[in-house]
Amino acid sequence: MLKKEFPNLKTIALPSYNITYSKKANGFKTKFLKDTPHILKTIKREKKVIESLVETETISGIISDNRFGVRHSKVPSVFITHQLRVLSGNTTWLSTKMHQNIISKFDTCWVPDYKDEKNLSGTLGHVENFDASINYLGPLSRFEKQDLKIKYQLLVILSGPEPQRTFLEEKLMIELKSYQGNICFIKGVVEDQQTKIEDKNMTIYNYMTSTELQTALNESDMVLSRSGYTTIMDLAKLEKKVFFIPTPGQFEQEYLAKKFQDEGIAPTCNQDEFTLEKLSEVKNYNGFKFEECQVNYEKLFRLF
Repeated sequence: MLKKEFPNLKTIALPSYNITYSKKANGFKTKFLKDTPHILKTIKREKKVIESLVETETISGIISDNRFGVRHSKVPSVFITHQLRVLSGNTTWLSTKMHQNIISKFDTCWVPDYKDEKNLSGTLGHVENFDASINYLGPLSRFEKQDLKIKYQLLVILSGPEPQRTFLEEKLMIELKSYQGNICFIKGVVEDQQTKIEDKNMTIYNYMTSTELQTALNESDMVLSRSGYTTIMDLAKLEKKVFFIPTPGQFEQEYLAKKFQDEGIAPTCNQDEFTLEKLSEVKNYNGFKFEECQVNYEKLFRLF
């Protein structure tokens, strides 16, 4: 996706964590524990890649988007995350301590959220008694709000690891058959070529570029999506109304979806419980309305 968005930039592939989710929500933690040795090996491998890059390239700074090993002692290194607290059920204290230990190895941490009480990440991005350099950037989004004519009554945006992405796609394809209105359905599967299928009132894409997705979002009256944090930041920027279906077993998405439901911003339900009728709940919620955050990027990048 990044190569398609920035074709003229040099790209270097880092070792993949190859994270997948359990087929059952209650198996999330067990599967993560099984994957831990592989994750630790990947961190070591990405450290070696970074060491090689620092030796061969002219690098004045590193910004790591939640990549634990992407840092170097000789180069100012920033860790970007909204998770100063990592939810994992009854082991939240342990996962949080481990994550904060990783963050502390970087020169500073940038949190893409508002610093004040009215914010997007809630208790995830706002903690006490954490002795680290923290800078709040405000939400980050590639999109701009545009005053466009509504083309779709519903925009479906799927994302996230398998097999849960496919499970939700299959369920929505059945549930939305009798939806009264135009639907734009983006599967979230990045392939070599973009595909577009017209099926009655539904237009189905395998993926969209940023420009296309920005247009589709601005042309849509309502959004149905996961409650992933990147998606949340985009929807907040565009002040959209949305229905959230969190990824089963992912504590962070479940927490965020409930937070916005409790705040009267957006309704939510579990994946297995979703029905077409539940979309009517959206009209009873306010949608996203947050003030734009002003960031002094010149000051921020003085680190480098």
